[in-house]
Amino acid sequence: MRSLTFVIGTGRSGSTALSRILNTHPDVLSLNEYLASVGDAAFPEGKVSGADFWQALFRPTPYFASMIRSGLLMPEFLYTRRPGRYTDDPAGVPALSLMVLPHLTDDPDGLLDELRAVVVAWPERTAAEHHEALFAWLGERFGRTAVVERSGYSTGWAPGLRAAFPHAKFVHLFRDGPDCALSMSRHPGYRVITLMREIRERTGVDSFGELTDGMVRSLPPELAPLLAESFDPALVRDRDLPVRRFGALWSELVTEGTRFLAGLPADRRMTLAYEDLLDAPREELARLAAFVGIEPSARWLDSAAATLDGGRRGSARRQLTAAELQDLKESCAPGARVLAEGPA
Repeated sequence: MRSLTFVIGTGRSGSTALSRILNTHPDVLSLNEYLASVGDAAFPEGKVSGADFWQALFRPTPYFASMIRSGLLMPEFLYTRRPGRYTDDPAGVPALSLMVLPHLTDDPDGLLDELRAVVVAWPERTAAEHHEALFAWLGERFGRTAVVERSGYSTGWAPGLRAAFPHAKFVHLFRDGPDCALSMSRHPGYRVITLMREIRERTGVDSFGELTDGMVRSLPPELAPLLAESFDPALVRDRDLPVRRFGALWSELVTEGTRFLAGLPADRRMTLAYEDLLDAPREELARLAAFVGIEPSARWLDSAAATLDGGRRGSARRQLTAAELQDLKESCAPGARVLAEGPA
């Protein structure tokens, strides 16, 4: 069995850079934004056929498809950077194709076709067994022995992942609160997340499937259109969203991640601070490699260290007024306290 590690965290914490670094290691199958791409639809209860599992991997992620149709692109949408078979498909880009497959190959359409031919013929089994089989197939396809999945905004997935993959290890990646929150506040994906959370708070639903027409009509005009198949991107880009809201989100997510790690055996958990990665890249990456179960060659460490850019460190201090920074620090304080205490 290949080793399986999930990197969980807030996102906007150097996690995309970490995926790129891991992808350069000859033994690592780096699954970039896999969980963010396939979502809950790929984890149904009970047993499912290979054909049904394939549909969960292929079916475009609704909120990403809506963002693309609206012209609100995230930098993580790798498929949209160069034309492919599904670029203009009105249904959207297949879930696996948007961020996962272009991270592994320059021919994501071809790899998708290869996968389809294999997966649809698989027998009935649990979703976890299907995912394990998919990881194994991709590992064989690319000659990799260790699987590392990394998605942003992923701490909420952790308990379910532990239940589905009891042998997996977990890395909690985090970044300085004010810097991370400021980055979130300027990222279209996190702005959408914040607005969707506002919709749930106003309507009292746990999932958007519970929304009624009456609930949607009750929403203010700056929120209701976001539930349509496409919307004016200015509703997301131009909305005044106080940065402290993102500080509160950061606190919530790092608290969630830290408390999850506290429930794991010591040999199944690791913390990784973005600032430590910048300060001592070779040492921190060697520590990560040992945890994942791969060899940290000097060549890989040197190459990886050269790709890290510390220019974003201290962005909140440089770009906010003293009053704004203090306000943001206060909203980040609960999470900072939990991080300081550690998983114990």
